[in-house]
Amino acid sequence: MKKPIALITGASRGIGAATAKLLAAKGYDICINYNRDKVAAELVKEEVENLGANACTVQANVAYEDDVIRLFSEASAALGPVTHVVNNAGILFHHSRLEDFTAERLEKVFSTNVVGSILCCREAVRLMSTKNGGSGGVIVNVSSAAARLGAPNEYIDYAASKGAIDTLTIGLASEVAEEGIRVNGVRPGPIYTELHADGGEPDRVERVKEFVPLKRGGTVEEVANAIYFLLSDESSYCTGSILDVAGGR
Repeated sequence: MKKPIALITGASRGIGAATAKLLAAKGYDICINYNRDKVAAELVKEEVENLGANACTVQANVAYEDDVIRLFSEASAALGPVTHVVNNAGILFHHSRLEDFTAERLEKVFSTNVVGSILCCREAVRLMSTKNGGSGGVIVNVSSAAARLGAPNEYIDYAASKGAIDTLTIGLASEVAEEGIRVNGVRPGPIYTELHADGGEPDRVERVKEFVPLKRGGTVEEVANAIYFLLSDESSYCTGSILDVAGGR
């Protein structure tokens, strides 16, 4: 039986890296996408290969259309046609009120978080859709609980970009349901990842965990488990679903 091939964007750290390692342990071959940190990506590749998977790393900035096209081309050339896609790459900037946002900040956030995910979905559909001669597949989009909560005084722009991801997930799921493709999403809450340092508060989870019903932050492995469920046949009757992994928040 042919192994499934998963392409994971933003897989050199955090949720993406944890997902790559879990999927490798579950029998997937893995394309590890990264933007800047080649060393970190190669370390993830080494761990994935030690788990028995075939793997490749591909540098690509998903905010750019040509990079996304090349990403899918190189992944398929190295491993075979991609069957599963995890849209995990995302950025945020330092905490700020909306009145202090610049157009440059907004363009960067939406180019990566929204345009990048849509372009990756486009390439996945072109490759997977039975309408196009493909064999079907699965897409999981990584959103955020911020899409529901709004992230006031921190990053409303990031929250809005993740709201767009939720809409993308629901709409695309209906569009390609009869073409052999399932599309679902996960909404992580406060998770211990390096992303919080990008927002200027590396210890943010410690500050907000008291507002979480479970009274703790989540781990990247817990999010990876949810992503794996949605990628796997265990969720075969799920499409257009968004799974909160947020400790009840």
